[in-house]
Amino acid sequence: MRDARPEDIAGICRFGEEHVERHYAPLIGDEAAAAQVTRWWNEEQITSAVHGNLVVVAAAEGRIVGVGQRGRRGDDHVIYKLYVDPALRGGGIGPRLIGALVAHVDADEVFVEHFAENERAGAFYEREGFVVRGVEDGVVWRSFTRP
Repeated sequence: MRDARPEDIAGICRFGEEHVERHYAPLIGDEAAAAQVTRWWNEEQITSAVHGNLVVVAAAEGRIVGVGQRGRRGDDHVIYKLYVDPALRGGGIGPRLIGALVAHVDADEVFVEHFAENERAGAFYEREGFVVRGVEDGVVWRSFTRP
């Protein structure tokens, strides 16, 4: 688990291409899932986020196996990406990615968003202590307050 570096950009983009569309297609449809990759996992977006110190990665055997990205929505700190290689889910990478992202945040409350159809993500975030704060346009917003 570490902060992403410029040399990780191609691997992060590849990770998104390999996993994100397949994950979302059954939830939001093929076209919308492809749009997620095109819009958010392209070299320009990832380069900007990496250079802004907003991305953490989990790496194993020389490849990216998990990606987390944070950002802002107004004054709120938000986790916008949190993905683990499906073959490695359940091994503690997701919670460690959250911890690495939250370590960069100077606030008591951190938000996360996920598609309402993504029940697996909802259950995961609930286990990690995130509480539903609202739903907007099919996106569930949750937050975690540090103790």
